[in-house]
Amino acid sequence: MVYVFQFCRILGFCFAGELCSRLLPLPIPASIYGLVLLVLALRLGLVRLDQIRETALFLTKIFPLLFIPAAAGVMELGAELEAMLLPALIALVPVTVLVMAVSGLVTQALARRKEARHAS
Repeated sequence: MVYVFQFCRILGFCFAGELCSRLLPLPIPASIYGLVLLVLALRLGLVRLDQIRETALFLTKIFPLLFIPAAAGVMELGAELEAMLLPALIALVPVTVLVMAVSGLVTQALARRKEARHAS
């Protein structure tokens, strides 16, 4: 039952993100609004981490499974994608490297910050 309440809290922020996406004239996806709202709620103490932790960890664990339908759909379009292979690779490879580098740097910075916090 704990998972249901935690999931409902997370779902509430997803819904709030949808509302923001529809009401605000910015080209920002609803999921980003929802994540920002959830982070703000956590930082401001409106939601405690223990109120969403188990469900958030579960969703993070199954996250790769959510990409399977999209990958299957892409595989059906193989002939059409073959014509766009070179431009797609030219676009995807640098972006992937950039995302990996930024993610690594952010992770290292957060790890250092956590170590410094525990050391003091």
